[in-house]
Amino acid sequence: MPVNLLLICLAAIAWGTTGTAMVLLNQTVTLNPLVVGFWRMALAAPWLLMMASRDPSFWHWPRQLKTAPLGMGGCIAVYQVCYFCAVPLSGVAVTALVAICSSPLIIALLAAWHLGERLTPKVYGAIALGITGTILLVARPAAIATNPRFFLGVMLSFGAACGYAGYVVIAKVQVASQPPLAIAASGFTLAALFLLPTLAWQPPWQDWVQVLPWLLYLGIVTTAIAYGIYMIGLRHTSATAAGVLVLLEPLTATLLGVFFFREPMSLTGIIGAILLLSAIALLTLQPKAA
Repeated sequence: MPVNLLLICLAAIAWGTTGTAMVLLNQTVTLNPLVVGFWRMALAAPWLLMMASRDPSFWHWPRQLKTAPLGMGGCIAVYQVCYFCAVPLSGVAVTALVAICSSPLIIALLAAWHLGERLTPKVYGAIALGITGTILLVARPAAIATNPRFFLGVMLSFGAACGYAGYVVIAKVQVASQPPLAIAASGFTLAALFLLPTLAWQPPWQDWVQVLPWLLYLGIVTTAIAYGIYMIGLRHTSATAAGVLVLLEPLTATLLGVFFFREPMSLTGIIGAILLLSAIALLTLQPKAA
């Protein structure tokens, strides 16, 4: 597997551990998800800035980026707010289903329109396999409850997908000529500033000692490191292909749920996992077609 594709896969696997970390965190202290989202950004930004500053070109790139960091920071903040607000309305499964499955399609459309990426038959096949597999993997009939807030949650989930897709497309334009880590650092610094008002929901400060290890893991591993290597891999990968490879995230989350929390996995889930891996294999075995 080419290194750039491997980096994106590793980033997706790291993102897939976020849900498990959140469960373990909330077993210690119950935090508002938006507060967790802020601390993920706030803890990731200094690490990304520190790593980016080691590149001599770091001190020259801000003048060339113009408004791109604002766009990326806004997209990241939109993703955090929409996704975490959708979960209590439509449930974890449906939120993940809408947000994760729709993002490759949105990315593919934006990339074809804005970046001029060519959608080959192999890419179409990978998108179809990936979305079908993720639906079978994530969907839970019991999660689709009839309540007046359900469709609001679905719309927020779609908003999260749009936020993530916007970030990927803007980042893809920038990494072609600018340092990847510097781009990530600027985006997450601004996202942290956008999410600063969520601290109004923070718990008493004495509770932070208990949750600090989990916040550090979420901020450094699943955010700073994951997005850092993702941006490096994105430089030589099409936005469309990256959108499909990121579908490893729900597969990782599901497998962790099965092995660590003894969550049942149905036959449809197993079939979904196989289809999802087939989509990734279709792209990685023929990377030039992506």
